[in-house]
Amino acid sequence: MNVGLIWAQTLDGVIGADNTIPWRLPEDMAHFKATTLGCPVVMGRRTWDALPQRVRPLPGRRNIVVTRDARWAAEGAERAGSVAGALDLAAEPWEQTGPAAVWVIGGGEIYRAALEYATTLSVTEVDVAVDGDTYAPTPDGTWTVTEDRGWQTSRTGLRYRIRTYTR
Repeated sequence: MNVGLIWAQTLDGVIGADNTIPWRLPEDMAHFKATTLGCPVVMGRRTWDALPQRVRPLPGRRNIVVTRDARWAAEGAERAGSVAGALDLAAEPWEQTGPAAVWVIGGGEIYRAALEYATTLSVTEVDVAVDGDTYAPTPDGTWTVTEDRGWQTSRTGLRYRIRTYTR
């Protein structure tokens, strides 16, 4: 099974501020949905909490939440005590035909723990300067850019590009 990490970041690596995404980029949200739909998604509990109630659990995806709290439960989500446990759970069959990939969707601590398992990174770079408190991991020399869609301008006016890394 392929393990992908997907996130949007500023050029400085900021992915969040106060448990929110500090920009609005509808094209990235569409990319996120198209990429993860039909696959298990792994996220930390704070990322789960940050999802708007109307989309929690994320529809069309198996939602696996990593938390140390053994009593945590939420309708539509499965709990795992670690990233490794979440990936094991994601590999098990579920109502869909079986994933070719599982996508790790945040936050920063979960990305760093999952990076060693990852085969693909889907990174949207947003050309905006914001203060943040959560940062993306930095791909090291083992990663190669295999797709770069080039700089585009969002309907919100922000410049962005989507890059895929593999190793």
